[in-house]
Amino acid sequence: MNPIITSQEVVAYEGPLILIDVRHSLNDPTAGIMAYAQGHLPGAAFLSVDEELSGDSSPGNGGRHPLPKPEDFAQRLAELGATEETLLVAYDDQGGLFAARFWWLARWIGHLKVAVLDGGLKGWLDSGGPLKTNEFKATKPGKMSLRPSLCPRWNLEMIEAWVAASSNPEFAVLLDARAADRYRGEVEPIDPVAGHIPGAINRPYMSNLNEKGRFKSASELQAEFMALLGDADPTSVVHTCGSGISACHNLLAMEAAGLAGSALYAGSWSEWCGRAAPIALGGKLI
Repeated sequence: MNPIITSQEVVAYEGPLILIDVRHSLNDPTAGIMAYAQGHLPGAAFLSVDEELSGDSSPGNGGRHPLPKPEDFAQRLAELGATEETLLVAYDDQGGLFAARFWWLARWIGHLKVAVLDGGLKGWLDSGGPLKTNEFKATKPGKMSLRPSLCPRWNLEMIEAWVAASSNPEFAVLLDARAADRYRGEVEPIDPVAGHIPGAINRPYMSNLNEKGRFKSASELQAEFMALLGDADPTSVVHTCGSGISACHNLLAMEAAGLAGSALYAGSWSEWCGRAAPIALGGKLI
C-alpha cells in the first residue's frame, strides 16, 4: 500500500484502524507525552520513541536508538488492540521524522498495513480535524505475530566491509539523511564526533517535503532520487543518519516513489563514530 496517507483518507477509511502518536524531541524525552496529553487525534495511542520505538541503548548496542526486540514491538502493538488486519497510521509534528521510524518498524516485523499521515498534526488540523485529550483505551485485545520482514537492514559488520572495499558503489550506495552541515562535519549537536561514514552521499530528509511540510509527489521524489543515485538499483541503497531515525524518512520516500527494497543501517553515525572507525569530513553537497 501507499506508505503515505492523507487526513481525508484516514477519515474515510472503513476498516480497523489505530492512530499512533509518536511526537518526540531529541532534546526533551518528555515533550512527546506532554504534547499528547494536551491534545491528539481522536482515538490515537501514544508510543515513545525512546522506550517503545527503540531498544536497550547501553554502550555498544547499536547507537543512540537501537532497534527494539521485534517480539516486544509486536506485543506492544497487540496491547493497543492491533491485529494483522489493522491499518496503523503514525503521525508526529516534524514532517514525519518519527512517524517514518514507526512505519519502518511495523514493516520490519512483517506488518503490511501501515502508513504515515501526510502533514502530521498540522495536516490534520489544516483539514479541519479535531483534537482530543482523553487517554487511549484498546477496544478489544489484539494479536500480532511476527511475519517475514519487509525491510532489509545492514549491520555494523556489513558497513565495515563496505568501507574496507573502498565504498564500492557497485556493491551498495550509502545515503546519509542528516542535514548537510552535520554530514560535512561542520557541526555536531548530538554525537561526540563530527563527520560521516566514508563513501556515504547526502540527501537531507527534509528534501522529501514541499514548502507546506507535505511529502512531494511520487513523480518528484522519483526524479530526485534517480538523479542522485544514477544507475544504482534501489535495492543497493542503504540508508543511514544519526541514529536510525531520519534514515527511515528517506527510505519511506523512496518506497512512495516506487523505488522499493532499500535497506536501513539502524546504528548509523552514532554507532559508527563510537568506535575506532575511519570518518570523512567535507564531501559534496547534493
